Amino acid sequence: MARARVPAELKKGPFTLRDAERVGLTPKQLQGSNWRRIERGLYVWAGLAEGPGLFLAAVRRRLPDDAAFSGHTAAWLHGLDLPPCDPVEVTVPKSSGVSARAGLSLRRADLPIDDVVVRRGLRTTSVVRTVADLAGRLTVVEAVVVADMALHERLVKVTELEARAAAHPRWPGTARLRRVPELAEPLAESPMETRLRLLLVLGGLPRPRAQVRLHDESGRFLGRPDLFYPDQRLAIEYDGGIHRDSLADDDRRQNRLLAAGYRLLRFTARDLDRPDAVVGLVARHLATLTRACREHNWSAPSS
Repeated sequence: MARARVPAELKKGPFTLRDAERVGLTPKQLQGSNWRRIERGLYVWAGLAEGPGLFLAAVRRRLPDDAAFSGHTAAWLHGLDLPPCDPVEVTVPKSSGVSARAGLSLRRADLPIDDVVVRRGLRTTSVVRTVADLAGRLTVVEAVVVADMALHERLVKVTELEARAAAHPRWPGTARLRRVPELAEPLAESPMETRLRLLLVLGGLPRPRAQVRLHDESGRFLGRPDLFYPDQRLAIEYDGGIHRDSLADDDRRQNRLLAAGYRLLRFTARDLDRPDAVVGLVARHLATLTRACREHNWSAPSS
């Protein structure tokens, strides 16, 4: 028996009945096992894996040409670890006649050509525009979380965020966007690390350095804590699930740091629910270690 024909044009993403008819397929053929109907009038080749990308491609077929994915959806399209479809966020020009739809968060705003790029084959707001949009409605902490991810992946520069805020002084959320470059840290390696750092800084403590390589007096590498206060030789780490899977290695690293004269504090997600307690504990350690460094004439270690 001859194998059912799968036109190459229909393997790339969602397609309409008219698209299928153009390459010689009939509605009856689309009922075969090679195809999936994903909504009324929209089909996809069964060989394509389901996921956010496929869902967004289907949504795009129902949007006007001048629409662009934005917000959390745009951040995901740029490769950031944010939820893309809860809901799907779209920006259309103010003059667009498109109406709100279920599962879609629709915003109306002008989209200059420089604010729109193509990612994963879909029109989306640029990284700078995306961070600016999110800064307009997220808290300062969560806006910095997004910025840190983009900076760490080298998708954007701090100077670009500063220039965006300066060029749009009346943009919604510009006041928060101005703070983002001041608080951002390109070396941050996780959202929870960013939240811990900002908990300390916004709690009134000095800003710690991020991801500093520490060595003992002989030059042997000891570790690279998430956060570090060099003058007090105090290292701070966020312990997530990955740390529980490597507890023995973490313990050995902690012992090496303590033996070399460093101090280490470790916090979990539950600790971050009690910000005053975390700030107070770190503040007490900083004060105690500052006195000890002065009494013993210790100097900050080189990294």
